[in-house]
Amino acid sequence: MAAQSKVEALPPWGNAIAGSAGAVLANALVYPLDIVKTRLQVQMKRSSSDGAANPADGEHYNSTMDAISKIVKADGFSGLYAGMTGALLGVASTNFAYFYWYTVIRTLYFSSRKSSASPGTAVELSLGAVAGAVAQLFTIPVAVVTTRQQTTSKHERKGLIATGKEVVDSEDGVTGLWRGLKASLVLVVNPAITYGAYQRLREGLFPEKKNLKLWEAFALGAMSKALATIATQPLIVAKVGLQSKPPPSRNGKPFKTFGEVMSYIVEHEGLLGLFKGIGPQILKGLLVQGFLMMTKERIELSFILLFRYFRQIRAEKLQKLADMAAEKARHAGPLLTK
Repeated sequence: MAAQSKVEALPPWGNAIAGSAGAVLANALVYPLDIVKTRLQVQMKRSSSDGAANPADGEHYNSTMDAISKIVKADGFSGLYAGMTGALLGVASTNFAYFYWYTVIRTLYFSSRKSSASPGTAVELSLGAVAGAVAQLFTIPVAVVTTRQQTTSKHERKGLIATGKEVVDSEDGVTGLWRGLKASLVLVVNPAITYGAYQRLREGLFPEKKNLKLWEAFALGAMSKALATIATQPLIVAKVGLQSKPPPSRNGKPFKTFGEVMSYIVEHEGLLGLFKGIGPQILKGLLVQGFLMMTKERIELSFILLFRYFRQIRAEKLQKLADMAAEKARHAGPLLTK
């Protein structure tokens, strides 16, 4: 069974390092799209009665290219990488935690089963959801701080630590670092759908194949992420609204629940407002997930080869010691019989 052997080929920390390294590299390559999708998702639709169209910096973005152009004009090219340090730290920690717990939970699941058949789709989604929930509990503070940095204008933007202190000093206190936790826990269905779909597509399109080619891993990662993004976009938009500064029309009053954010968006922008920013969100997801799975496959293979090499070296040393002990025993034999 390809899927099972693939998971068991490395220890949990090996899968965690491979997954987090692949995620950091992939997100670094497409980070400007992360800025753009966040800005598009946090802004409210321009209306004749609302002079301040965008709670972040007064700009209103009409499309992905329009957002890129206006961000570069206002903040320079560095504006496309605002909050990147925190974002990559969050990506690394989230993916390390996710892949670690996903491997542990999936391995425990297989070890507790008598049947060797592949798990069903519902089980795959459940395993991914549990791993995602555990990961979110430890990593959401970094996501909150990063979202604040991404949606703040250049002259108001602060460093990672200072932004975190600003969140703690707000009316929510320390709990503000876990703002949007409920939405994040609901959103664990996104990686669950992503990796559940990835496993299903892999088993269906490449049965019994342990190591995928680069383009195969990229294609499977992109397809699985697209499905997950379309299914969860309204929750993604609501989470961004929870973690960013509130719109001017709320007079600084933050949203309390993602249901409140969604109601506000529907009231002011209609149902389609729940899908704003879906263009760069899907594009980012396609590229990130494609690069992530492509890179993760290569890193996992490197680890497997490295472990195999160390096991071979260890076996050779043990054999050498055994040979030396046998040689000493042969020489000592006649002396012992006297």
